Amino acid sequence: MADFNHFGASDEENAEIKKLTLEVEADTDNFESWEKLIRACEAQEGGLNRNSSPQALATLRDVYDRFLLKFPLLFGYWKKYADLEFNISGPESAEMIYERGCASITNCVDLWASYCSFKMETTHTPHLVRELFERAATCVGLDFLAHPFWDKYLEYEERQEAQDKIFAILQRVIHIPMHQYARYFERFRQLAHSRPITELVPADTLARFRAEVEAESAAYGVVSRTELEVERDIRAKIDTLFYELFQKTQDETNKRWTYEAEIKRPYFHVTELENSQLANWRKYLDFEEAEGDFVRTTFLYERCLVTCALYDEFWLRYARWMSAQPDKEEEVRHIYMRAATLFVPISRPGIRLQYAYFEESCGRTDVARDIHEAILMQLPDCVEAIVSWANLERRQSGLDAAIQVYKAQIDSPQVNIFTKAVLVTRWAFLLWKIKGSVDEARTVFLKNVQWYADSLHFWEKWLEFELEQPTNAELESQHAERVKHIFSELLTKSRISSQAKKELFLNYLTYLQERGGPDAMKQFLTIDREIYGPASLAVLDKQPVSKENGVPRAPLDDATRAKAESRYPAYYEYYTEPEPTLQGTASFQ
Repeated sequence: MADFNHFGASDEENAEIKKLTLEVEADTDNFESWEKLIRACEAQEGGLNRNSSPQALATLRDVYDRFLLKFPLLFGYWKKYADLEFNISGPESAEMIYERGCASITNCVDLWASYCSFKMETTHTPHLVRELFERAATCVGLDFLAHPFWDKYLEYEERQEAQDKIFAILQRVIHIPMHQYARYFERFRQLAHSRPITELVPADTLARFRAEVEAESAAYGVVSRTELEVERDIRAKIDTLFYELFQKTQDETNKRWTYEAEIKRPYFHVTELENSQLANWRKYLDFEEAEGDFVRTTFLYERCLVTCALYDEFWLRYARWMSAQPDKEEEVRHIYMRAATLFVPISRPGIRLQYAYFEESCGRTDVARDIHEAILMQLPDCVEAIVSWANLERRQSGLDAAIQVYKAQIDSPQVNIFTKAVLVTRWAFLLWKIKGSVDEARTVFLKNVQWYADSLHFWEKWLEFELEQPTNAELESQHAERVKHIFSELLTKSRISSQAKKELFLNYLTYLQERGGPDAMKQFLTIDREIYGPASLAVLDKQPVSKENGVPRAPLDDATRAKAESRYPAYYEYYTEPEPTLQGTASFQ
Protein backbone atom coordinates (compact mmCIF):
# COMPACT_ATOMS: atom_id res chain seq x y z
CA MET A 1 0.00 0.00 0.00
CA ALA A 2 1.21 3.54 -0.68
CA ASP A 3 2.66 5.41 2.30
CA PHE A 4 0.11 8.11 3.07
CA ASN A 5 2.58 10.02 5.22
CA HIS A 6 5.02 10.77 2.40
CA PHE A 7 3.49 12.14 -0.78
CA GLY A 8 3.02 15.53 -2.29
CA ALA A 9 -0.53 16.23 -1.13
CA SER A 10 -1.61 18.76 1.47
CA ASP A 11 -2.01 17.74 5.09
CA GLU A 12 -5.78 17.99 4.71
CA GLU A 13 -5.80 15.66 1.67
CA ASN A 14 -3.40 13.32 3.43
CA ALA A 15 -5.68 13.08 6.49
CA GLU A 16 -8.77 12.49 4.34
CA ILE A 17 -7.12 9.67 2.36
CA LYS A 18 -5.92 8.02 5.56
CA LYS A 19 -9.41 8.24 7.05
CA LEU A 20 -11.08 6.79 3.94
CA THR A 21 -8.46 4.03 3.72
CA LEU A 22 -9.25 2.94 7.27
CA GLU A 23 -12.97 2.87 6.38
CA VAL A 24 -12.26 0.65 3.37
CA GLU A 25 -10.06 -1.70 5.37
CA ALA A 26 -12.74 -1.97 8.06
CA ASP A 27 -15.30 -3.14 5.47
CA THR A 28 -13.81 -4.07 2.10
CA ASP A 29 -17.26 -4.95 0.75
CA ASN A 30 -18.51 -1.37 1.16
CA PHE A 31 -18.64 -0.07 -2.40
CA GLU A 32 -19.40 3.54 -1.40
CA SER A 33 -16.28 3.72 0.77
CA TRP A 34 -14.16 2.62 -2.18
CA GLU A 35 -15.74 5.23 -4.44
CA LYS A 36 -15.01 8.00 -1.93
CA LEU A 37 -11.40 6.85 -1.61
CA ILE A 38 -10.92 6.80 -5.39
CA ARG A 39 -12.38 10.30 -5.75
CA ALA A 40 -10.13 11.60 -2.97
CA CYS A 41 -7.04 10.11 -4.64
CA GLU A 42 -8.00 11.53 -8.04
CA ALA A 43 -8.47 15.00 -6.50
CA GLN A 44 -4.96 15.15 -5.04
CA GLU A 45 -2.95 18.26 -5.93
CA GLY A 46 -5.97 19.79 -7.64
CA GLY A 47 -6.41 16.88 -10.04
CA LEU A 48 -3.75 14.45 -11.19
CA ASN A 49 -1.87 14.77 -14.49
CA ARG A 50 1.52 13.82 -15.93
CA ASN A 51 3.17 16.57 -13.84
CA SER A 52 1.81 15.29 -10.50
CA SER A 53 4.19 14.01 -7.85
CA PRO A 54 5.24 10.34 -8.08
CA GLN A 55 3.89 9.73 -4.58
CA ALA A 56 0.40 10.98 -5.48
CA LEU A 57 0.35 8.86 -8.66
CA ALA A 58 1.51 5.81 -6.73
CA THR A 59 -1.29 6.32 -4.21
CA LEU A 60 -3.89 6.53 -6.99
CA ARG A 61 -2.58 3.42 -8.74
CA ASP A 62 -2.46 1.48 -5.49
CA VAL A 63 -6.12 2.28 -4.75
CA TYR A 64 -7.28 1.43 -8.27
CA ASP A 65 -5.35 -1.86 -8.21
CA ARG A 66 -6.84 -2.91 -4.87
CA PHE A 67 -10.34 -1.78 -5.86
CA LEU A 68 -10.31 -3.68 -9.16
CA LEU A 69 -8.86 -6.74 -7.48
CA LYS A 70 -11.89 -6.66 -5.20
CA PHE A 71 -14.40 -5.76 -7.95
CA PRO A 72 -12.87 -6.98 -11.23
CA LEU A 73 -16.16 -6.90 -13.19
CA LEU A 74 -16.67 -3.12 -13.01
CA PHE A 75 -15.77 -2.37 -16.63
CA GLY A 76 -16.35 1.38 -16.32
CA TYR A 77 -13.54 1.66 -13.77
CA TRP A 78 -11.14 -0.30 -15.98
CA LYS A 79 -11.83 2.18 -18.76
CA LYS A 80 -11.46 5.10 -16.38
CA TYR A 81 -8.16 3.71 -15.09
CA ALA A 82 -6.88 3.21 -18.65
CA ASP A 83 -7.82 6.80 -19.55
CA LEU A 84 -5.96 8.07 -16.49
CA GLU A 85 -2.86 6.07 -17.40
CA PHE A 86 -3.01 7.36 -20.95
CA ASN A 87 -3.09 10.97 -19.74
CA ILE A 88 -0.38 10.38 -17.15
CA SER A 89 2.04 7.92 -18.74
CA GLY A 90 1.02 7.40 -22.37
CA PRO A 91 -0.38 4.60 -24.53
CA GLU A 92 1.83 1.73 -23.31
CA SER A 93 0.64 2.10 -19.71
CA ALA A 94 -2.97 2.47 -20.83
CA GLU A 95 -2.69 -0.68 -22.95
CA MET A 96 -1.49 -2.65 -19.94
CA ILE A 97 -4.60 -1.58 -18.01
CA TYR A 98 -6.86 -2.54 -20.93
CA GLU A 99 -5.20 -5.95 -21.07
CA ARG A 100 -5.74 -6.50 -17.36
CA GLY A 101 -9.34 -5.33 -17.65
CA CYS A 102 -10.19 -7.56 -20.60
CA ALA A 103 -8.58 -10.52 -18.83
CA SER A 104 -10.75 -9.82 -15.77
CA ILE A 105 -14.03 -9.39 -17.64
CA THR A 106 -13.48 -11.22 -20.91
CA ASN A 107 -17.01 -10.89 -22.28
CA CYS A 108 -17.63 -7.16 -21.84
CA VAL A 109 -18.60 -5.65 -25.21
CA ASP A 110 -18.11 -2.06 -24.03
CA LEU A 111 -14.63 -2.66 -22.64
CA TRP A 112 -13.42 -4.51 -25.73
CA ALA A 113 -14.93 -1.84 -27.99
CA SER A 114 -13.13 0.87 -25.98
CA TYR A 115 -9.86 -1.06 -26.13
CA CYS A 116 -10.15 -1.57 -29.89
CA SER A 117 -11.02 2.10 -30.37
CA PHE A 118 -7.95 3.05 -28.31
CA LYS A 119 -5.79 0.72 -30.40
CA MET A 120 -7.13 2.20 -33.63
CA GLU A 121 -6.05 5.66 -32.54
CA THR A 122 -2.64 4.77 -31.08
CA THR A 123 -1.32 1.98 -33.35
CA HIS A 124 -0.52 2.40 -37.02
CA THR A 125 0.34 -1.23 -37.74
CA PRO A 126 -2.81 -2.79 -39.23
CA HIS A 127 -2.03 -6.42 -38.41
CA LEU A 128 -1.64 -5.56 -34.70
CA VAL A 129 -5.00 -3.80 -34.66
CA ARG A 130 -6.65 -6.69 -36.51
CA GLU A 131 -5.17 -9.20 -34.08
CA LEU A 132 -6.83 -7.31 -31.24
CA PHE A 133 -10.16 -7.18 -33.06
CA GLU A 134 -10.01 -10.93 -33.64
CA ARG A 135 -9.30 -11.57 -29.95
CA ALA A 136 -12.27 -9.40 -29.10
CA ALA A 137 -14.48 -11.20 -31.63
CA THR A 138 -13.70 -14.49 -29.90
CA CYS A 139 -14.67 -13.02 -26.54
CA VAL A 140 -17.72 -10.86 -27.34
CA GLY A 141 -18.70 -11.51 -30.94
CA LEU A 142 -21.65 -13.74 -30.01
CA ASP A 143 -23.19 -11.26 -27.57
CA PHE A 144 -26.78 -10.32 -28.38
CA LEU A 145 -25.75 -6.66 -27.99
CA ALA A 146 -22.37 -6.94 -29.74
CA HIS A 147 -23.18 -4.36 -32.41
CA PRO A 148 -20.97 -1.58 -30.90
CA PHE A 149 -17.97 -3.91 -31.26
CA TRP A 150 -18.81 -5.08 -34.80
CA ASP A 151 -19.50 -1.46 -35.84
CA LYS A 152 -16.04 -0.50 -34.55
CA TYR A 153 -14.42 -3.38 -36.46
CA LEU A 154 -16.18 -2.36 -39.68
CA GLU A 155 -15.24 1.28 -39.10
CA TYR A 156 -11.57 0.32 -38.86
CA GLU A 157 -11.64 -1.63 -42.11
CA GLU A 158 -13.44 1.26 -43.80
CA ARG A 159 -10.58 3.52 -42.75
CA GLN A 160 -8.21 1.01 -44.34
CA GLU A 161 -10.47 0.92 -47.43
CA ALA A 162 -10.36 -2.89 -47.23
CA GLN A 163 -13.62 -3.83 -48.92
CA ASP A 164 -12.73 -7.51 -48.98
CA LYS A 165 -12.24 -7.55 -45.22
CA ILE A 166 -15.47 -5.62 -44.63
CA PHE A 167 -17.32 -8.24 -46.63
CA ALA A 168 -15.59 -11.06 -44.73
CA ILE A 169 -16.65 -9.53 -41.41
CA LEU A 170 -20.25 -9.18 -42.58
CA GLN A 171 -20.21 -12.80 -43.74
CA ARG A 172 -19.49 -13.81 -40.16
CA VAL A 173 -21.93 -11.42 -38.51
CA ILE A 174 -25.03 -12.41 -40.50
CA HIS A 175 -24.95 -15.86 -38.87
CA ILE A 176 -25.12 -14.44 -35.33
CA PRO A 177 -28.49 -13.89 -33.61
CA MET A 178 -28.20 -10.34 -32.29
CA HIS A 179 -30.19 -7.20 -31.74
CA GLN A 180 -29.30 -5.49 -35.03
CA TYR A 181 -29.00 -8.54 -37.28
CA ALA A 182 -31.22 -7.03 -40.01
CA ARG A 183 -29.01 -3.95 -40.46
CA TYR A 184 -25.92 -6.07 -41.01
CA PHE A 185 -27.72 -8.38 -43.43
CA GLU A 186 -28.95 -5.49 -45.54
CA ARG A 187 -25.43 -4.10 -45.81
CA PHE A 188 -24.05 -7.54 -46.58
CA ARG A 189 -26.62 -8.09 -49.33
CA GLN A 190 -25.84 -4.76 -50.99
CA LEU A 191 -22.12 -5.41 -50.84
CA ALA A 192 -22.55 -8.93 -52.18
CA HIS A 193 -23.83 -7.55 -55.51
CA SER A 194 -20.44 -5.98 -56.16
CA ARG A 195 -18.28 -8.90 -55.04
CA PRO A 196 -17.10 -11.70 -57.32
CA ILE A 197 -19.30 -14.78 -57.00
CA THR A 198 -16.26 -16.81 -55.98
CA GLU A 199 -16.21 -14.83 -52.71
CA LEU A 200 -19.88 -15.34 -51.95
CA VAL A 201 -20.14 -19.09 -51.38
CA PRO A 202 -17.77 -22.06 -51.03
CA ALA A 203 -16.45 -23.62 -54.24
CA ASP A 204 -18.59 -26.76 -53.96
CA THR A 205 -21.76 -24.71 -53.49
CA LEU A 206 -20.83 -22.52 -56.45
CA ALA A 207 -20.22 -25.61 -58.62
CA ARG A 208 -23.59 -27.03 -57.60
CA PHE A 209 -25.40 -23.79 -58.48
CA ARG A 210 -23.63 -23.62 -61.84
CA ALA A 211 -24.65 -27.19 -62.64
CA GLU A 212 -28.26 -26.41 -61.69
CA VAL A 213 -28.33 -23.33 -63.93
CA GLU A 214 -26.92 -25.29 -66.85
CA ALA A 215 -29.40 -28.12 -66.28
CA GLU A 216 -32.29 -25.67 -66.18
CA SER A 217 -31.10 -24.03 -69.41
CA ALA A 218 -30.87 -27.40 -71.12
CA ALA A 219 -34.36 -28.29 -69.96
CA TYR A 220 -35.68 -25.22 -71.72
CA GLY A 221 -33.74 -26.03 -74.87
CA VAL A 222 -31.23 -23.20 -74.51
CA VAL A 223 -28.03 -24.45 -76.07
CA SER A 224 -25.57 -21.70 -75.22
CA ARG A 225 -25.63 -18.72 -72.87
CA THR A 226 -23.15 -16.01 -72.13
CA GLU A 227 -21.15 -16.16 -68.92
CA LEU A 228 -22.86 -12.96 -67.80
CA GLU A 229 -26.27 -14.60 -68.10
CA VAL A 230 -25.10 -17.70 -66.25
CA GLU A 231 -23.61 -15.56 -63.51
CA ARG A 232 -26.86 -13.61 -63.19
CA ASP A 233 -28.82 -16.82 -62.57
CA ILE A 234 -26.17 -18.09 -60.14
CA ARG A 235 -26.38 -14.81 -58.21
CA ALA A 236 -30.14 -15.24 -58.00
CA LYS A 237 -29.67 -18.65 -56.41
CA ILE A 238 -27.03 -17.24 -54.05
CA ASP A 239 -29.41 -14.44 -53.12
CA THR A 240 -32.09 -17.01 -52.29
CA LEU A 241 -29.57 -18.89 -50.17
CA PHE A 242 -28.70 -15.70 -48.33
CA TYR A 243 -32.36 -14.95 -47.71
CA GLU A 244 -32.82 -18.41 -46.19
CA LEU A 245 -29.83 -17.69 -43.98
CA PHE A 246 -31.40 -14.35 -43.01
CA GLN A 247 -34.63 -16.09 -42.04
CA LYS A 248 -32.74 -18.62 -39.95
CA THR A 249 -30.85 -15.85 -38.14
CA GLN A 250 -34.12 -13.97 -37.69
CA ASP A 251 -35.77 -17.04 -36.15
CA GLU A 252 -32.84 -17.59 -33.79
CA THR A 253 -32.91 -13.93 -32.81
CA ASN A 254 -36.65 -13.97 -32.13
CA LYS A 255 -36.28 -17.06 -29.93
CA ARG A 256 -33.87 -15.14 -27.68
CA TRP A 257 -35.57 -11.77 -27.87
CA THR A 258 -38.08 -12.68 -25.14
CA TYR A 259 -35.31 -13.38 -22.66
CA GLU A 260 -33.08 -10.51 -23.75
CA ALA A 261 -35.91 -8.01 -23.39
CA GLU A 262 -36.28 -9.00 -19.72
CA ILE A 263 -32.63 -8.34 -18.83
CA LYS A 264 -32.74 -5.00 -17.02
CA ARG A 265 -29.16 -4.99 -15.71
CA PRO A 266 -26.68 -6.67 -18.07
CA TYR A 267 -23.65 -5.48 -16.09
CA PHE A 268 -22.20 -6.26 -12.65
CA HIS A 269 -23.09 -4.33 -9.53
CA VAL A 270 -22.78 -5.01 -5.81
CA THR A 271 -26.51 -4.46 -5.21
CA GLU A 272 -29.00 -7.32 -5.25
CA LEU A 273 -31.03 -8.21 -8.34
CA GLU A 274 -34.78 -8.57 -8.56
CA ASN A 275 -36.15 -12.10 -8.21
CA SER A 276 -37.74 -11.70 -11.64
CA GLN A 277 -34.28 -11.11 -13.13
CA LEU A 278 -32.91 -14.33 -11.66
CA ALA A 279 -35.97 -16.22 -12.89
CA ASN A 280 -35.36 -14.85 -16.40
CA TRP A 281 -31.71 -15.94 -16.36
CA ARG A 282 -32.75 -19.43 -15.25
CA LYS A 283 -35.24 -19.70 -18.12
CA TYR A 284 -32.74 -18.30 -20.63
CA LEU A 285 -30.11 -20.84 -19.56
CA ASP A 286 -32.71 -23.62 -19.75
CA PHE A 287 -33.46 -22.55 -23.33
CA GLU A 288 -29.84 -22.36 -24.44
CA GLU A 289 -29.00 -25.71 -22.85
CA ALA A 290 -31.96 -27.28 -24.67
CA GLU A 291 -30.69 -25.85 -27.97
CA GLY A 292 -27.54 -27.94 -27.46
CA ASP A 293 -24.92 -25.51 -28.81
CA PHE A 294 -21.93 -25.76 -26.47
CA VAL A 295 -20.33 -22.48 -27.55
CA ARG A 296 -23.53 -20.44 -27.24
CA THR A 297 -24.45 -22.04 -23.90
CA THR A 298 -20.99 -21.35 -22.49
CA PHE A 299 -21.17 -17.78 -23.72
CA LEU A 300 -24.55 -17.24 -22.05
CA TYR A 301 -23.30 -18.68 -18.76
CA GLU A 302 -20.36 -16.27 -18.86
CA ARG A 303 -22.72 -13.36 -19.51
CA CYS A 304 -25.00 -14.49 -16.70
CA LEU A 305 -22.08 -14.71 -14.29
CA VAL A 306 -21.20 -11.09 -14.85
CA THR A 307 -24.65 -9.94 -13.81
CA CYS A 308 -25.18 -12.68 -11.19
CA ALA A 309 -21.58 -13.05 -9.99
CA LEU A 310 -22.53 -12.82 -6.31
CA TYR A 311 -25.18 -15.56 -6.53
CA ASP A 312 -23.52 -18.93 -5.94
CA GLU A 313 -26.60 -20.65 -7.41
CA PHE A 314 -25.39 -19.82 -10.91
CA TRP A 315 -21.76 -20.80 -10.25
CA LEU A 316 -22.94 -24.19 -9.02
CA ARG A 317 -25.23 -24.57 -12.01
CA TYR A 318 -22.45 -23.65 -14.45
CA ALA A 319 -20.03 -26.14 -12.87
CA ARG A 320 -22.63 -28.90 -12.93
CA TRP A 321 -23.51 -28.25 -16.56
CA MET A 322 -19.87 -28.07 -17.61
CA SER A 323 -19.04 -31.28 -15.74
CA ALA A 324 -21.66 -33.07 -17.86
CA GLN A 325 -19.74 -32.16 -21.04
CA PRO A 326 -17.02 -34.57 -22.20
CA ASP A 327 -13.36 -33.82 -21.35
CA LYS A 328 -14.01 -30.55 -19.50
CA GLU A 329 -12.22 -31.17 -16.20
CA GLU A 330 -10.01 -28.07 -16.46
CA GLU A 331 -12.97 -25.90 -17.42
CA VAL A 332 -14.91 -27.09 -14.37
CA ARG A 333 -11.89 -26.42 -12.15
CA HIS A 334 -11.61 -22.91 -13.53
CA ILE A 335 -15.28 -22.22 -12.77
CA TYR A 336 -14.87 -23.32 -9.16
CA MET A 337 -11.65 -21.34 -8.75
CA ARG A 338 -13.21 -18.12 -10.03
CA ALA A 339 -16.24 -18.53 -7.79
CA ALA A 340 -14.21 -19.41 -4.70
CA THR A 341 -11.37 -16.91 -5.04
CA LEU A 342 -13.13 -13.88 -6.52
CA PHE A 343 -16.88 -13.69 -6.19
CA VAL A 344 -18.68 -15.86 -3.62
CA PRO A 345 -17.76 -14.66 -0.10
CA ILE A 346 -16.30 -17.24 2.24
CA SER A 347 -19.22 -16.68 4.60
CA ARG A 348 -21.12 -18.91 2.15
CA PRO A 349 -18.73 -21.90 2.02
CA GLY A 350 -20.92 -24.25 -0.01
CA ILE A 351 -19.26 -23.54 -3.36
CA ARG A 352 -15.82 -24.13 -1.81
CA LEU A 353 -16.88 -27.45 -0.34
CA GLN A 354 -18.26 -28.48 -3.72
CA TYR A 355 -14.91 -27.46 -5.23
CA ALA A 356 -13.13 -29.67 -2.69
CA TYR A 357 -15.36 -32.63 -3.63
CA PHE A 358 -14.55 -32.03 -7.28
CA GLU A 359 -10.80 -32.03 -6.62
CA GLU A 360 -11.08 -35.17 -4.52
CA SER A 361 -13.00 -36.87 -7.34
CA CYS A 362 -10.10 -35.98 -9.66
CA GLY A 363 -7.56 -37.60 -7.32
CA ARG A 364 -6.20 -34.28 -6.00
CA THR A 365 -6.79 -35.06 -2.32
CA ASP A 366 -4.14 -32.60 -1.10
CA VAL A 367 -5.91 -29.75 -2.89
CA ALA A 368 -9.21 -30.81 -1.31
CA ARG A 369 -7.57 -30.71 2.13
CA ASP A 370 -6.13 -27.27 1.42
CA ILE A 371 -9.58 -25.95 0.49
CA HIS A 372 -11.01 -27.16 3.80
CA GLU A 373 -8.11 -25.62 5.73
CA ALA A 374 -8.57 -22.31 3.89
CA ILE A 375 -12.25 -22.18 4.86
CA LEU A 376 -11.46 -22.87 8.51
CA MET A 377 -8.76 -20.19 8.61
CA GLN A 378 -11.53 -17.63 8.03
CA LEU A 379 -14.46 -19.54 9.57
CA PRO A 380 -13.10 -21.63 12.46
CA ASP A 381 -16.65 -22.43 13.63
CA CYS A 382 -17.89 -23.69 10.26
CA VAL A 383 -19.33 -27.05 11.33
CA GLU A 384 -20.03 -28.16 7.78
CA ALA A 385 -16.41 -27.59 6.72
CA ILE A 386 -15.03 -29.50 9.73
CA VAL A 387 -17.42 -32.41 9.20
CA SER A 388 -16.64 -32.40 5.49
CA TRP A 389 -12.90 -32.48 6.19
CA ALA A 390 -13.30 -35.35 8.67
CA ASN A 391 -15.31 -37.30 6.11
CA LEU A 392 -12.64 -36.61 3.49
CA GLU A 393 -10.03 -38.10 5.82
CA ARG A 394 -12.26 -41.08 6.58
CA ARG A 395 -12.70 -41.81 2.87
CA GLN A 396 -9.03 -41.40 2.02
CA SER A 397 -7.14 -42.41 5.18
CA GLY A 398 -9.51 -44.27 7.47
CA LEU A 399 -11.52 -43.78 10.66
CA ASP A 400 -8.62 -42.75 12.91
CA ALA A 401 -7.68 -39.89 10.58
CA ALA A 402 -11.27 -38.61 10.68
CA ILE A 403 -11.38 -38.74 14.48
CA GLN A 404 -8.06 -36.90 14.58
CA VAL A 405 -9.64 -34.01 12.65
CA TYR A 406 -12.45 -33.79 15.21
CA LYS A 407 -10.03 -33.98 18.16
CA ALA A 408 -7.82 -31.23 16.72
CA GLN A 409 -10.80 -28.90 16.26
CA ILE A 410 -12.24 -29.73 19.70
CA ASP A 411 -8.87 -28.82 21.24
CA SER A 412 -8.59 -25.59 19.24
CA PRO A 413 -9.10 -22.36 21.23
CA GLN A 414 -10.50 -20.69 18.09
CA VAL A 415 -13.55 -23.00 18.00
CA ASN A 416 -16.48 -22.08 20.24
CA ILE A 417 -18.12 -24.42 22.76
CA PHE A 418 -21.28 -25.03 20.74
CA THR A 419 -19.36 -25.98 17.62
CA LYS A 420 -17.33 -28.39 19.72
CA ALA A 421 -20.56 -29.93 21.01
CA VAL A 422 -21.57 -30.76 17.44
CA LEU A 423 -18.14 -32.24 16.70
CA VAL A 424 -18.32 -34.47 19.76
CA THR A 425 -21.61 -35.92 18.55
CA ARG A 426 -20.11 -36.48 15.10
CA TRP A 427 -17.17 -38.26 16.70
CA ALA A 428 -19.55 -40.51 18.65
CA PHE A 429 -21.57 -41.30 15.52
CA LEU A 430 -18.40 -42.29 13.66
CA LEU A 431 -17.56 -44.77 16.42
CA TRP A 432 -21.10 -46.08 16.32
CA LYS A 433 -21.90 -46.23 12.61
CA ILE A 434 -18.47 -46.69 11.03
CA LYS A 435 -16.52 -48.60 13.67
CA GLY A 436 -19.62 -50.38 14.99
CA SER A 437 -18.70 -49.76 18.63
CA VAL A 438 -21.81 -48.73 20.57
CA ASP A 439 -20.00 -48.76 23.90
CA GLU A 440 -17.25 -46.39 22.72
CA ALA A 441 -19.82 -44.04 21.25
CA ARG A 442 -21.86 -44.05 24.47
CA THR A 443 -18.72 -43.33 26.47
CA VAL A 444 -18.09 -40.21 24.35
CA PHE A 445 -21.56 -38.88 25.23
CA LEU A 446 -21.30 -39.75 28.94
CA LYS A 447 -17.84 -38.21 29.35
CA ASN A 448 -18.66 -35.01 27.50
CA VAL A 449 -22.11 -34.14 28.87
CA GLN A 450 -20.48 -32.06 31.64
CA TRP A 451 -18.87 -29.82 28.99
CA TYR A 452 -21.65 -29.56 26.43
CA ALA A 453 -24.84 -29.71 28.49
CA ASP A 454 -25.89 -26.29 27.15
CA SER A 455 -25.99 -27.50 23.55
CA LEU A 456 -29.41 -28.52 22.23
CA HIS A 457 -27.72 -30.37 19.38
CA PHE A 458 -25.76 -32.50 21.86
CA TRP A 459 -28.96 -33.64 23.60
CA GLU A 460 -30.76 -34.33 20.33
CA LYS A 461 -27.95 -36.51 19.03
CA TRP A 462 -27.44 -38.35 22.33
CA LEU A 463 -31.16 -39.13 22.42
CA GLU A 464 -31.16 -40.17 18.78
CA PHE A 465 -28.22 -42.48 19.45
CA GLU A 466 -29.90 -44.27 22.36
CA LEU A 467 -33.33 -44.49 20.74
CA GLU A 468 -31.89 -46.18 17.64
CA GLN A 469 -30.14 -48.96 19.55
CA PRO A 470 -31.77 -52.35 18.86
CA THR A 471 -33.30 -54.08 21.90
CA ASN A 472 -35.36 -57.12 22.82
CA ALA A 473 -37.62 -58.08 25.71
CA GLU A 474 -34.67 -58.91 27.97
CA LEU A 475 -32.75 -55.70 27.20
CA GLU A 476 -35.61 -53.20 27.03
CA SER A 477 -35.56 -52.38 30.75
CA GLN A 478 -31.83 -51.61 30.57
CA HIS A 479 -32.48 -49.51 27.47
CA ALA A 480 -35.26 -47.64 29.28
CA GLU A 481 -32.87 -46.75 32.10
CA ARG A 482 -30.40 -45.28 29.64
CA VAL A 483 -33.08 -43.12 28.03
CA LYS A 484 -34.34 -42.04 31.44
CA HIS A 485 -30.78 -41.11 32.43
CA ILE A 486 -30.52 -38.73 29.48
CA PHE A 487 -33.57 -36.80 30.63
CA SER A 488 -32.41 -36.75 34.24
CA GLU A 489 -29.13 -35.21 33.06
CA LEU A 490 -31.03 -32.76 30.88
CA LEU A 491 -33.06 -31.47 33.84
CA THR A 492 -30.12 -31.08 36.19
CA LYS A 493 -27.30 -29.94 33.90
CA SER A 494 -28.64 -28.02 30.92
CA ARG A 495 -29.44 -24.30 30.74
CA ILE A 496 -31.24 -24.40 27.39
CA SER A 497 -34.71 -22.85 27.33
CA SER A 498 -37.78 -24.52 28.81
CA GLN A 499 -39.34 -24.62 25.35
CA ALA A 500 -36.36 -26.53 23.94
CA LYS A 501 -36.52 -28.99 26.82
CA LYS A 502 -40.25 -29.50 26.30
CA GLU A 503 -39.61 -30.40 22.65
CA LEU A 504 -37.04 -32.97 23.74
CA PHE A 505 -39.40 -34.44 26.34
CA LEU A 506 -41.98 -35.06 23.61
CA ASN A 507 -39.60 -37.73 22.31
CA TYR A 508 -39.59 -39.32 25.76
CA LEU A 509 -43.39 -39.38 25.92
CA THR A 510 -43.49 -41.09 22.52
CA TYR A 511 -40.87 -43.58 23.71
CA LEU A 512 -42.92 -44.43 26.80
CA GLN A 513 -46.03 -44.96 24.70
CA GLU A 514 -44.41 -47.12 22.05
CA ARG A 515 -41.75 -49.00 23.97
CA GLY A 516 -42.51 -48.57 27.69
CA GLY A 517 -43.27 -51.42 30.10
CA PRO A 518 -46.35 -52.12 32.26
CA ASP A 519 -45.73 -49.10 34.52
CA ALA A 520 -44.79 -46.70 31.72
CA MET A 521 -48.00 -44.68 31.93
CA LYS A 522 -47.28 -43.71 35.51
CA GLN A 523 -44.03 -42.13 34.35
CA PHE A 524 -45.80 -40.70 31.30
CA LEU A 525 -48.35 -38.87 33.42
CA THR A 526 -45.71 -37.66 35.86
CA ILE A 527 -43.73 -36.09 33.01
CA ASP A 528 -46.91 -34.73 31.45
CA ARG A 529 -47.78 -33.04 34.76
CA GLU A 530 -44.33 -31.74 35.66
CA ILE A 531 -43.17 -30.66 32.21
CA TYR A 532 -46.39 -29.55 30.51
CA GLY A 533 -48.60 -28.76 33.52
CA PRO A 534 -49.40 -25.37 35.06
CA ALA A 535 -46.65 -23.23 36.57
CA SER A 536 -47.51 -24.38 40.08
CA LEU A 537 -46.58 -27.93 39.10
CA ALA A 538 -43.79 -27.32 36.56
CA VAL A 539 -40.26 -28.39 37.47
CA LEU A 540 -38.35 -26.99 34.49
CA ASP A 541 -37.72 -23.51 35.85
CA LYS A 542 -37.54 -24.69 39.46
CA GLN A 543 -34.96 -27.41 38.91
CA PRO A 544 -31.68 -26.51 40.72
CA VAL A 545 -29.01 -25.48 38.23
CA SER A 546 -25.82 -27.53 38.39
CA LYS A 547 -22.82 -25.88 40.01
CA GLU A 548 -19.40 -25.07 38.64
CA ASN A 549 -16.62 -25.06 41.24
CA GLY A 550 -19.30 -25.00 43.93
CA VAL A 551 -20.98 -21.88 42.48
CA PRO A 552 -24.40 -22.13 40.76
CA ARG A 553 -24.10 -21.37 37.05
CA ALA A 554 -25.86 -18.23 35.82
CA PRO A 555 -28.66 -18.57 33.24
CA LEU A 556 -27.70 -18.17 29.58
CA ASP A 557 -28.18 -14.72 28.08
CA ASP A 558 -30.32 -14.40 24.96
CA ALA A 559 -27.40 -14.32 22.51
CA THR A 560 -25.73 -17.36 24.03
CA ARG A 561 -29.02 -19.25 24.21
CA ALA A 562 -29.61 -18.58 20.50
CA LYS A 563 -26.22 -20.17 19.73
CA ALA A 564 -26.93 -23.03 22.13
CA GLU A 565 -30.14 -23.89 20.30
CA SER A 566 -28.89 -23.38 16.74
CA ARG A 567 -29.43 -25.98 14.06
CA TYR A 568 -26.60 -27.20 11.84
CA PRO A 569 -27.96 -28.20 8.44
CA ALA A 570 -25.70 -29.27 5.59
CA TYR A 571 -24.92 -26.43 3.18
CA TYR A 572 -26.88 -28.01 0.33
CA GLU A 573 -30.04 -27.95 2.46
CA TYR A 574 -30.07 -24.19 1.97
CA TYR A 575 -30.49 -24.58 -1.79
CA THR A 576 -34.20 -24.94 -2.34
CA GLU A 577 -36.17 -24.85 -5.57
CA PRO A 578 -36.60 -21.15 -6.44
CA GLU A 579 -40.12 -19.76 -6.44
CA PRO A 580 -40.67 -18.44 -10.01
CA THR A 581 -43.31 -15.87 -8.99
CA LEU A 582 -41.33 -14.40 -6.08
CA GLN A 583 -41.26 -10.60 -6.10
CA GLY A 584 -38.78 -8.06 -4.70
CA THR A 585 -35.00 -8.29 -4.50
CA ALA A 586 -33.21 -11.63 -4.24
CA SER A 587 -30.83 -11.91 -1.28
CA PHE A 588 -27.28 -13.08 -1.96
CA GLN A 589 -27.59 -15.44 1.01
